[in-house]
Amino acid sequence: MLHSILSLRWITLVAALGAALGAVLMFFEGCLKLAHALEMVVQPRAATETSVIATVMQATDAFLFGLVLIVFAYAITFGFAFNLPNSVRAKAPLWMHIEGLGEIKITLIQVVLVYLVVDFVTDVVEVGTRITWEMLVKPTAIVLIAGALRLLGTAHLDDQPDISEQPRRASETAQHLVEK
Repeated sequence: MLHSILSLRWITLVAALGAALGAVLMFFEGCLKLAHALEMVVQPRAATETSVIATVMQATDAFLFGLVLIVFAYAITFGFAFNLPNSVRAKAPLWMHIEGLGEIKITLIQVVLVYLVVDFVTDVVEVGTRITWEMLVKPTAIVLIAGALRLLGTAHLDDQPDISEQPRRASETAQHLVEK
C-alpha cells in the first residue's frame, strides 16, 4: 500500500514537464517580441500600437517568466520526484536551491508582481494611452499583493527557530555554559 502511494510522486514529473514546455514557449514568445521590436526600429511606421520600449519590456518579462518556469521544473523534479545526493545538490547554483513548496509559492507571487508592474508600465508607455484614474486599479493591486507577500515573508521567518533555540552539540553546550 505504501509503495503504491509513494509511486504517485512520479506524477509530479508531468507538472515538471509542463513547466519546462511552458519555459520553452515563453522563450520563443520573448524572441518573437524582440524580433518585432527590432523590426520597429529598422522599419519605423507611424501607425504602431506599441512603442519599442514597451515591446522590449514585454520580451524581457517573457524571458523572466521562462526562467522562473525552469526553476519550477527543476524544483518539482528534484524536490518531489527524485532525491539528489547532497554532494550533487551542493554543486547546483544557489538559485536552484528550493527548500519546499512554500518557497515555490512565494517565487510565483514575486513573478506575478513583476508581470503586473511591467504590464502597468507598458500600458503607460504605449503610444496614445491617456492616463485616467481607472489606471490606478493595477498599481493598487500591486501594492496590496506586495504587502501580502511581505507579510508572508515575515511569517515565514517567524517560523524558523532562533539560533539560540537550536539544539547544540555537547561541546557547544559546555562552552555556552562556561561563557555565562
